[in-house]
Amino acid sequence: MGGRDKPGHDVVEDGMPPRRSAKTEDVPETDRLEGFPHPRETFTLAGQHAALTRAARAIRTGHPPQAWLITGPPGVGKATLAYRIARYMLAYGATAKGPEDLSVPEREPNAIQLTAASHPGVLVLKRGISQSTGKLMGELGVDVVRKLSGFFGMTSGAGGWRIAIVDTADDMNDAAANALLKMLEEPPRNAMLLLLSNVPGRLLPTIRSRCQRLDLRPLEPAVIEHELARLLPDTAASERAALARLSGGSIGMALQLADGDSVMLAKEADRLLDNASVPDIAAILSLADRINRITDGLDTFGNFLQQALANRIRAKAIAGAPHLDRWVEALNKLTESFARSDLLNLDPRQTLLSNAAALGNTARRAGAV
Repeated sequence: MGGRDKPGHDVVEDGMPPRRSAKTEDVPETDRLEGFPHPRETFTLAGQHAALTRAARAIRTGHPPQAWLITGPPGVGKATLAYRIARYMLAYGATAKGPEDLSVPEREPNAIQLTAASHPGVLVLKRGISQSTGKLMGELGVDVVRKLSGFFGMTSGAGGWRIAIVDTADDMNDAAANALLKMLEEPPRNAMLLLLSNVPGRLLPTIRSRCQRLDLRPLEPAVIEHELARLLPDTAASERAALARLSGGSIGMALQLADGDSVMLAKEADRLLDNASVPDIAAILSLADRINRITDGLDTFGNFLQQALANRIRAKAIAGAPHLDRWVEALNKLTESFARSDLLNLDPRQTLLSNAAALGNTARRAGAV
């Protein structure tokens, strides 16, 4: 599976040339949680029945959209659903020949190739590792998105479909977003684009309007506990229950929390948001010192803080709260700040203090979140 002598699907990363015929382990997979299956290798989609049913109905009746926008918080199954759709389209096309839940046997030839990252009918676009810094790039650039034109222009594979996955569309810069929009305005035949988005409000309205949405919701704690029992069988049931409560409805987050200092960092992220209007400077400086002693501590804390804020904004939106545009702006600035700190290797104290001050200003103007 996935040997170097097999034709491989392109994984196009910003800052790096497309690689073909690459084994799964040869491809830098920044979205893989160490020790757990990649979404490409995952054949179970937990707790997202509504989105799966909607996608299956459109595909199996022969009228799928040429672009889906798959939204939801990180770790709830967006990529898993995208690869599930891709497997079905490659195996059965836009027909009812396959199962109603879009499942494909693991040993089906297309599934084997897709799992091995070696299917010629699949293109994955994502941020890559910078050749100059060795770190994950801050955005998805236009040169990567332009690869779509050549890919969709190639002769279709045996199944007649070509599938492109953008993971995530939130990472596109303005030029990349405009290039993608042009592709959406002139969609090719027998091609499907799957855009993954954690915060769809960041995307151009014209991109959103040209896609059909599949909204994935935060998972119920019982669903997460069930999955953790399968993925973490050696973890005590009481600890799995605690991870489910802290996860914010995300299996991905629960798995991250199970690792080392992550639970502490997640709790500190919530505490920072709880006290946003009146930041505790001494506690923030103490936290910065602890983060400095943890490998990738600032990056991990930043991820937890961004997800915690996104979850709170989402809950407020459902409740009809006002002034959320200010909190969305704060989330965007928070994301940019931590990306810049990681790129420039800034002192955690400086990063935490500046972001605490920014969150405080937003809380005082827009109310608590």
